[in-house]
Amino acid sequence: MSWWLFLLLVLAGAVLALVLLASRKPDTFRVERRIVLAAAPDAIFPYLDSLESWQLWSPWAHKDPAMRTTYGPSRAGLGASMGWEGNSKVGKGNMSIIESRPTDRVVYRLEFEKPFRATNRASFTLKPAKGGTELVWAMEGPAPLMSKIMDLLMNMDRMVGRDFEAGLANLRGLVEK
Repeated sequence: MSWWLFLLLVLAGAVLALVLLASRKPDTFRVERRIVLAAAPDAIFPYLDSLESWQLWSPWAHKDPAMRTTYGPSRAGLGASMGWEGNSKVGKGNMSIIESRPTDRVVYRLEFEKPFRATNRASFTLKPAKGGTELVWAMEGPAPLMSKIMDLLMNMDRMVGRDFEAGLANLRGLVEK
């Protein structure tokens, strides 16, 4: 057997193994990070419910200060929407608030166009905690095969989780002044 045929068989075997491993992963994903902020829920909520306020603490706004954002007719609360287009670190997409319960919860729908197409649901939940308010930032959605393969090659929880952690730290700087 020639070396190139051997190499081709090894490569095909590696791809097959990768696909088999990926296919065994769950069909959905969830990324979640928590923080306790030394602030009342009513001091935190406006930063979550106003899409314009996101620019003050969003980790992605910091990754691309030149990112272009557009807003729908409403910029805060139920029905508020925002589109963005930026560099390769932030991509292109839009989001809309689909649930808004003052001082308690904000849920939004995320639609990514670039670097890949995906539709996910994300939320912020505020709960009383010792020393202030526990804020939980979570994102969940379907995990098609390509997403599962990407997760094997680069841990999505760790990547997105780092962004969530950076955003929560930015938010801490704003609300704990």
